[in-house]
Amino acid sequence: MSETLSAKAARRIALAAQGFAEPRPTEAGRRHLLKTVARLGLLQIDSVNVVSRTHYLPLFSRLGAYPRQLLEAVAWGPKPDLFEYWMHEASLAPHALQPLMRWRMEDAAEGVGVWKGVARFLRSHEDFIDRALDEIARRGPISASELEIGAKGAGGWWGWSEGKRALECLFWTGQLTTATRRGTFERVYGLPDKIHPKAVREAPTPDRASAQRQLIRIAARAQGVATEPDLRDYFRMPPADSKARLAELVEAGELTPVKVEGWDRPAYLDPEARRPRKIEARALLSPFDNLIWFRERTERIFGMRLRLEIYTPAHKRTHGYYVLPFLEGEALTARVDLKAERKAGVLVVQAAHAEPDASPETAPALAAELRLMAGWLGLSDVRVEPKGDLAPALSHALDR
Repeated sequence: MSETLSAKAARRIALAAQGFAEPRPTEAGRRHLLKTVARLGLLQIDSVNVVSRTHYLPLFSRLGAYPRQLLEAVAWGPKPDLFEYWMHEASLAPHALQPLMRWRMEDAAEGVGVWKGVARFLRSHEDFIDRALDEIARRGPISASELEIGAKGAGGWWGWSEGKRALECLFWTGQLTTATRRGTFERVYGLPDKIHPKAVREAPTPDRASAQRQLIRIAARAQGVATEPDLRDYFRMPPADSKARLAELVEAGELTPVKVEGWDRPAYLDPEARRPRKIEARALLSPFDNLIWFRERTERIFGMRLRLEIYTPAHKRTHGYYVLPFLEGEALTARVDLKAERKAGVLVVQAAHAEPDASPETAPALAAELRLMAGWLGLSDVRVEPKGDLAPALSHALDR
């Protein structure tokens, strides 16, 4: 008989797995940062910088006002602890995951599934690809704008130049990797043999099934309790592969089937998942935070229908352009549309909306977190615009 978990218990397990059952450190350092990334498995990268680029935010949510340069050092410094690849979208992850992604690099090279266009481009531009690799071998890491071959004007694929398309295809197939980022977050490409640590370069390549089982284990540990689509989405695994690997892990006793009250799908529990009796968290969450990036799971666990409205015309937006939900205790109690006005030194709350679980304590708790975020971003003030049902109470709390 499968164990049955209450919806509250499942929510607490999920929050604990994501690091929200522990108090923030008094002073977060490199060890805290790397431990958090290892717990999460990976950080999604996104270039939108209206508040902060998203990969900085999950660490702030869990660690508080850590030094932002720490992430830059471990991701893009001379001896990085993290590497970039297409895992859950573009992502940063510990080097130990690189061998586990080689099956995806092979899929990209062979044109399997969604990677057909990549393989087609590589086959149709063999001479150009060889010249690009030769240039990087000769010059060292370069950005697409520094590549001395290929058309510089806008081309296909998001308006990329021919050189950018070539370097991205080589990145997806693992023939190039990110050496660093510079300027306006421009990727600098280098040869893996010159970038990855020796231990990574020499690590054996696991077979596809073994690598995928390990990725499902990481996803299960990071989510605590999850459905098959939850686990699949974490590393964007093909459905057939995910279902096969999950069945193998259940048969091996490494994941435990459970029922969760109110969930319409079977769930799977990490046997080592913590089961706290209470969660006392307080955090603003990036819309790309690991806890909430899979919208179906967010709605199932928290009852919040979360939609990214960046590409929605302004007059049609419900909650705003770049909306961060507010985690208060065990619930998402509010959401705020934020913008960092860096020249003015102000964190602007362009709209603030309460959720059904909001209480009289929500506005003061949210105000404290907004002040912490403003200071972390190097901003001196928080300003609330009069939009949204929570705006008056939030403005009052910030004035106290």
